[in-house]
Amino acid sequence: MTTSPSRATETDLGRTRRARKVGRVLAETHPDAHCELDHSSPLELAVATILSAQCTDKKVNEVTPKLFARYPTAADYAGADRAELEELIRPTGFYRNKTNSLIRLGQALVERYDGRVPGKLVDLVTLPGIGRKTANVILGNAFDVPGITVDTHFQRLVHRWRLTAETDPVKIEHAVGAMFPKRDWTMLSHRIIFHGRRVCHARKPACGACTLAKLCPSYGTGPTEAAVAAKLLKGPRARDLAAAAGVDPALVPQQAILAEVP
Repeated sequence: MTTSPSRATETDLGRTRRARKVGRVLAETHPDAHCELDHSSPLELAVATILSAQCTDKKVNEVTPKLFARYPTAADYAGADRAELEELIRPTGFYRNKTNSLIRLGQALVERYDGRVPGKLVDLVTLPGIGRKTANVILGNAFDVPGITVDTHFQRLVHRWRLTAETDPVKIEHAVGAMFPKRDWTMLSHRIIFHGRRVCHARKPACGACTLAKLCPSYGTGPTEAAVAAKLLKGPRARDLAAAAGVDPALVPQQAILAEVP
């Protein structure tokens, strides 16, 4: 079904053109793409992103309302009672390490930035618990500064699409970023992550119900039969995703719609 050239024969210009087609299809496929971590400030997003490590966004969003109410400022995290903070974030896993990061983050923000989350990458990556991926999430969604978020979904999909052979997240970020206008970086990241969570799964992608089938060199990694692939779609828009791929939405079972997005 796919007519995409192999990585060996595709020129850099051809790859960039295909990448932009992928971007356009993703925009049509996932008009609802957004940051799935609930937040109302840069500090809340920084905290939520730290908690999201090895944890679903859904679980983080269940924990953060009470957490944000209890610790509204960086100074609150800096002076937090460790046992109390650990108990609040326990459901997100690795709560001891995350507690360390949150307390140290609060202290660093108070000591170096008057309690405010800085809006520059060079500053963000010096903060406890915040690496380049987290920094780009904060910049793109709290400060409207374009950034590419190379999480596991992003990395898996750009490799399947053979947009880059790089394995280092920073090199992936630069390689993919060079193919797209900077203004598109943040939304591109959301759309790729949405696609990875709902369609192009790690173990069994829904190839036969994917809008990118004709652009994907890895088509066939997962089931290509529509009836089988449709059952692999996930999330409240699963039937819309099937329809967008030319698949009968009725093939999508109710449990797929109700399935928790990873």
